[in-house]
Amino acid sequence: MSTSTLAVHRRAEFRRRPSDPGGGVSAMSAEALAISRPLLVTDDPLLLDEVLSLAGESGADVEVAPDPTAARDRYGSASLVLVGVDLAEACARARLPRRPGVVLVGVQPDEGEPPWHLAERLGAEHIALLPEGAQWLAGRLSASVGPESIGAMVAVLGGRGGAGATVLACGLAVTAVRLGRRALIVDGDPFGGGLDLVFGWEGVAGLRWPDLAHTAGAVGVPALADALPGEGALAVLSNDREDGPTLPLDAMLAALATGRRGWDLTVVDLSRRFDDASLAALSVTDHTLLVVPAELRACAAAARVATEALRHTGSMSLVVRKPAPGKLSPREISRALGLPLVGTLRSEPAIARGLERGEPPAANGAGPLAELCTRLVDVLDLKPRTVAA
Repeated sequence: MSTSTLAVHRRAEFRRRPSDPGGGVSAMSAEALAISRPLLVTDDPLLLDEVLSLAGESGADVEVAPDPTAARDRYGSASLVLVGVDLAEACARARLPRRPGVVLVGVQPDEGEPPWHLAERLGAEHIALLPEGAQWLAGRLSASVGPESIGAMVAVLGGRGGAGATVLACGLAVTAVRLGRRALIVDGDPFGGGLDLVFGWEGVAGLRWPDLAHTAGAVGVPALADALPGEGALAVLSNDREDGPTLPLDAMLAALATGRRGWDLTVVDLSRRFDDASLAALSVTDHTLLVVPAELRACAAAARVATEALRHTGSMSLVVRKPAPGKLSPREISRALGLPLVGTLRSEPAIARGLERGEPPAANGAGPLAELCTRLVDVLDLKPRTVAA
């Protein structure tokens, strides 16, 4: 095989091994999930100059990380990851998240085989050796340039147990679909019994959280959409009845990153038991809805929940659930919690009966919940938007 034909090698050419669970991801900002730029991980000045020169010609804005630690927060969300041969071993030892779209890059050696073993350890799909692989790499960089459509993301949180957050979250996703959007609802409560039950899909085959327990980094949108239980434009990523007490942080970030890219709206139904995954979800969603029953003790509990959640989310508003046994008004609750009121949720016995039969809330588009969700989709501007890559 000639030197030129060794310039670019596909991942399929060498033996695959099962994906290893990735290392922990500390925190990922909303910007990191929303805006994908190519990431170059290298400390080799020569390779850095070569790749940045190609990026400049391709119009790609490449972010550079000089070591695995600096790369970790962007590794899963970058549109393309280029790992220099000089840091490939260090990245493998650091257990960065396994993901598609990883290319091992280096300067063409005078002789010898490409670094197959490094590519395999890293989970790289291609090896690009410069300068012979420059044209191919320029094409990959060019493909990462341009506007990207990303979906909206909202978290729903109960001020206390039984507040009605799950009903609102599911109603919001169902309403978005009724209004012509594609919606993904993510079950962020390991103690909730599984959102698939809400839709009557507990017997439907498909991927659930245990199947993502060792997933990290980006997840392919078509693959996830095909694997999740769903119907039409609605999909659900649910816990099952045998999940552990926590959700994997890396898997949560991977799922939310994929939700951004593949659905118009992602709704995350969160537990009040804040763990790393739920705090990370709060930090990357566009807005958080706090559902609070119009009761004194519920307001006291919600105040603590709101205080903790506001440390991680920059935008939160209040939905008050009636009735109010003590005559607390929604505006009084809003003032007490220091949160803007976006709506009230009135009792609908038909919803509770429907849930027992696997009928999702707001499915018929009628009633107070459907009306509230329709207004929230509009008021919170829960629609896709275009950002620069």
